[in-house]
This record gives sequence, C-alpha cells and structure tokens, in this order.
Amino acid sequence: MNVLVTCLFFAGLSYLYSTDLISVLRVYVAEWVLGASMPEPGAPRRTPQGVPYADLQHIVNADGQHLFCRYWEPEGPPRALVFVAHGAGEHCGPYDEIGQTLKEQSLLVFAHDHVGHGQSEGDRMNIKDFQVFVRDSLQHIDLMKGRHPDLPIFIIGHSMGGAISILTACERPNDFAGVALIAPMVKMNPESATPFKVFLAKVLNHMVPSLSLGSIDSKWISRDQKQVEAYDNDELNHHGGLRVSFGMQLMGAVARIEREVPAITWPFLLLHGDDDKLCDIRGSQMMFDMAQSTDKKIKVGPAPETYSTSQKCGHTDSFKGFSLFFYIVE
Repeated sequence: MNVLVTCLFFAGLSYLYSTDLISVLRVYVAEWVLGASMPEPGAPRRTPQGVPYADLQHIVNADGQHLFCRYWEPEGPPRALVFVAHGAGEHCGPYDEIGQTLKEQSLLVFAHDHVGHGQSEGDRMNIKDFQVFVRDSLQHIDLMKGRHPDLPIFIIGHSMGGAISILTACERPNDFAGVALIAPMVKMNPESATPFKVFLAKVLNHMVPSLSLGSIDSKWISRDQKQVEAYDNDELNHHGGLRVSFGMQLMGAVARIEREVPAITWPFLLLHGDDDKLCDIRGSQMMFDMAQSTDKKIKVGPAPETYSTSQKCGHTDSFKGFSLFFYIVE
C-alpha cells in the first residue's frame, strides 16, 4: 500500500493531469474486479451512441466486436482499393473529404472506426494489445480484397493510424502498392516520453492502468481555429483522458516501428507539418532516411497552394490542400 501511495503521489506531481484519483480507482475496480458490462444475451448490438448495428455498415472482428465502417465507392469500376486508418481518439468520419476526392478518381475507399473509437464497440481509448488495430485492419482489407481480387491496394494512415498502417504493411510487405502517411506516429514526443515519465508509466501500468495521463490538447490539432472547433464539437471524438495502459501500447508500437523501419521496401509517401506538436516530425524524417524503399517521397510543411510560406503547419494541416491521389494513381 505504501508503494501505491508513493507512486500516485509522484504521478500527481509529474503529470498534474488527474486530480480525482478516487474516481480513477473506482473505474479500475469496476473494470478489473467487477468486469466490464456486456450486452444481454439475444439483445441487438448497438453502437456506444445507441444505434443498432443492423442499421449500419459494419464488420465483426476476431473478438466478436462490431466495428462501424464507411465506404466511398465510385460510380464506375474502381481502379484500386484504398484503406484509411484514422488517428487516436477520432473516427473515420472526418476523412470524408479524402474519401470523396479519391472516389472521384475511380478509387474505392474504405475505413472503419478502430476498437474503442467512434461508433465501434470496445472500451473507449483502451486496447489490450496494439496488434488488435493491425489485425482488424488486415481483416477489413482481406474482405475488400476478396471482393476485388485483381485491384491494387493502398493505405492512408494519419497519426496513430500512420503507425497502424506501417505495421500493417510490414506484416504483408508484398500486398500493398503504396502507403501514404499523414503526420504518422513513428517516434514519441521527447517532451512527453522522458526516461522518468516512461519509468513511472511502466510502474503505474502494473498498479493502476486506468490512471489518466491527460487528454489530447485540441489546440495542437490544427492552426486553423475552425478545424479546432470542429474537433472539439465532434461528439464522436474522445475528449477524455488517455490511460496509462493505452500510452504503454503506443510506446510499444513505436518501438516496434523503429525495429521494422530499416527493413521497409514498400513504396510510401510522407506528409508532415513543420510545427506538429503531437507527432514528432523527426520520426518521419528517420523513416525516410532509414527505409530501404527506392520509391519514397516526403513533403514537409504547409501546402503551397493553401498557406503562405510564413505560416507553420500543425498536426492535421499537413494534408490540407495536398492532392493525395497524385501519388496513388501513379
């Protein structure tokens, strides 16, 4: 008990994110002692927002969880398949602009809300293993590949979705014609992952994995205030805290990516804002420098047709104004 009290004390001093430790411990007890609530047998499965999955496009993953899906299908025969992986705490809805753009280029675009995100089932922003995200992505890709066996497959991944995309392509390097990464999570922010904080997170992960490390600061999402407001007002986004256990999964994914990068040979495009405060741009540069791929491109900073050269580009600004299809269609 003394060890637990000491750890919680230092956590409070180090992060200053969560002051209601009693509430956190209640969540911990509810999840790990009493067990998470499950739907009654025979009851129709519903989204966290209460909508029956029978009324929505969805897939069911290997754990029996329902994942909400979106599809952007061209009017004529598609020329390629494009899977979109969204970032942490968000959902696939905001990628409609990309989906519509690629749809107009005769590409069939598809996406789903990851487990614990948006309209998919699962404990909010909590995952037993980061590999679940990769596994579910491959399941959805295989489903679409089965329907269109002769089409090339591309992936677009943003932020945490970039990490998912990299690991997905690394599992099957010969299956994908190319990967477009938008401000991908390749390295942890050094200010957020100091040796002391990492050590403390590992200790707390064994004792109180549900302890909050604070929420994503929406002001870093974009320097466009309208984009920030849209993010804040989107009820499908997760606006709560990030748990210790989830942070550990992110760190594990980054460590795996760093091991995989030197062996990457598949084609990729990197887009990253020059003032991104959420995903370290040095990760994208490291990937570009170290990957063995002969077909690779990197674009840093704001789109010249949209922003002046004096303006800095944030986390989501990096794909505003870029025509992603120019690379995918090549």
